[in-house]
Amino acid sequence: MRPLTTLLVANRGEIACRIMRTAKAMGLTTVAVHSAIDRDARHSREADIRIDLGGSKATDSYLQIDKLIAAARASGAQAIHPGYGFLSENADFARAIEAAGLLFLGPPASAIDAMGSKSAAKSLMEAAGVPLVPGYHGEAQDLDTFRDACARIGYPVLLKATAGGGGKGMKVVEDVSQLAEALASAQREAVSSFGNGQMLVEKYLLKPRHVEIQVFADGHGHCLYLNERDCSIQRRHQKVVEEAPAPGLSVEQRKAMGEAAVRAAQAIGYVGAGTVEFLLDARGDFFFMEMNTRLQVEHPVTEAITGLDLVAWQIRVAQGETLPITQAQVPLNGHAIEVRLYAEDPTHDFLPATGHLALYRDCDPGPGRRVDSGVEQGDRVSPFYDPMLGKLIAWGEDREQARLRLLAMLDEFAVGGLKTNLGFLRRIIGHPAFAAAELDTGFIPRYQAQLLPAQGTLSDGFWQAAGSAFMQSMPRGEGPWADTGGFRAGLPPQVSLHLSCNGQDRVVTLAADAAHVLHGQQLLIDHQGIRQAHLAVRDESIVYLRWDGEMQAVSLFDPIAAVEAGLSHQGGLTAPMNGSIVRVLVEIGQHVEAGTQLVVLEAMKMEHSIRAPQAGVVKALFCLEGEMVAEGSALVELEMAN
Repeated sequence: MRPLTTLLVANRGEIACRIMRTAKAMGLTTVAVHSAIDRDARHSREADIRIDLGGSKATDSYLQIDKLIAAARASGAQAIHPGYGFLSENADFARAIEAAGLLFLGPPASAIDAMGSKSAAKSLMEAAGVPLVPGYHGEAQDLDTFRDACARIGYPVLLKATAGGGGKGMKVVEDVSQLAEALASAQREAVSSFGNGQMLVEKYLLKPRHVEIQVFADGHGHCLYLNERDCSIQRRHQKVVEEAPAPGLSVEQRKAMGEAAVRAAQAIGYVGAGTVEFLLDARGDFFFMEMNTRLQVEHPVTEAITGLDLVAWQIRVAQGETLPITQAQVPLNGHAIEVRLYAEDPTHDFLPATGHLALYRDCDPGPGRRVDSGVEQGDRVSPFYDPMLGKLIAWGEDREQARLRLLAMLDEFAVGGLKTNLGFLRRIIGHPAFAAAELDTGFIPRYQAQLLPAQGTLSDGFWQAAGSAFMQSMPRGEGPWADTGGFRAGLPPQVSLHLSCNGQDRVVTLAADAAHVLHGQQLLIDHQGIRQAHLAVRDESIVYLRWDGEMQAVSLFDPIAAVEAGLSHQGGLTAPMNGSIVRVLVEIGQHVEAGTQLVVLEAMKMEHSIRAPQAGVVKALFCLEGEMVAEGSALVELEMAN
């Protein structure tokens, strides 16, 4: 066994925090690397040693192999864990670590070469007789080749980065008119995220389930599968909800898919943790999709139903130990469901959100509850990295117990200061179709009306509650009723506040005898003999009030800011988030039609198109390719056609 006392984690966020948790439990010294803007990030704070890689973008920091090797040497680390994402599936990284005399906590470089490329993996599986989705995964990458392949396959098709994952470099193309733009955008995303713009295309199946098999192999020829996960609920081809085991999967299907996954791993001499992903159709047929040669974001649900620590397995296997159990001994106890908490705005096409986490409160601990988080209250979410804040995992003796437990966790969790998908997750897990395990990759589009309801006018009840919370949470002496006991006798019988929330405003009149009392950070509302509690937390001039499952930010109305905001949107197109301008596609004086792509903005490793809302003429441009822009910055001014 190779000696190991110090481990460097070549990743960030919840990934690094989770790996370091196990490493510390095993008595290892942990080393974090960080970019310049991640100096005080949670993973940096939790490590025993931290090393600055410099730069801001991933390409200037976390993707710099030489810097990572140098950091390992400087810290005295004998091993590097790549996490999942960034360089975790980069064969050159694995080779560089080996050449430096260090231990790589991942598969051999040869296995990454074979399976790390989606194209190579599909060719290998085709030779092995594993069913494949019709597609093209050749070397030629020109537009004409893809146009011919798509015509042969038949639309709709799915473009995918061969070295990718997590929805990066992935685009659905409905017809040939969309192909050129989608291919160019997917290639840019792939280069930005993985340093490799190679693409493949395959038939886009309708109503498939995404079922993946967790495999694990040691260096002594042993390989097994640790059951399966259903990851069908996705948005932008990125997983949102994962669960294990897959609902409705028969023992025979599990065995067939598991054994196929093991054969795939053994065929390439695989060592360590890996995931073989399949598409499962309504008839029960499965098709190989890809193999991720790394630990997956959703591995906690597998840990929950097996009672195993997969990171500990990774460390021990990399040191030369054999797998501690056989296939027949793999546990399958109960059910687990995981959701991914993102800083994003579901009501605006899931645009990533950046900014200050003024409020970040975990749910209460308890049996069957787990939270893997990469941030804490007070942290800042930057535009340079993936917007995932953390994961909530619930285990139960059966699926329904796990689902109800997860609902309770989501109800207790609170985030304020930027948009998140917390309420969206709550609506998914609470949806009758999810409760009935009616799962496929079209779940979110099918139930979009219920999952993403149109923003309506805030109710009278909300405004009254918001006014009470705002007034009673004022520091002592700043408001007429600002006291820990609520309203105070002998003071004005009513007071009016002009409040603003979520783009709406209202003058609220509060009566001294209103049935609203703020007790600590709970606003207690009595109505017809029923008392309800709503979380209400003040952060300086803002009160965060939970209402109908959403955290609403309430502040005093600012008429000057409202006028300025209105003026800035007259004929102007602004940046929806902090990011970098990738392409400017128009010129001053150019006539454009409604829907024309004007500017492409990159944020959190994804591209976002700014399009003309209606026909007009480009009057002014306020951005250049390559520059950083802040959320709300003017990008293009259009003179709208009459």
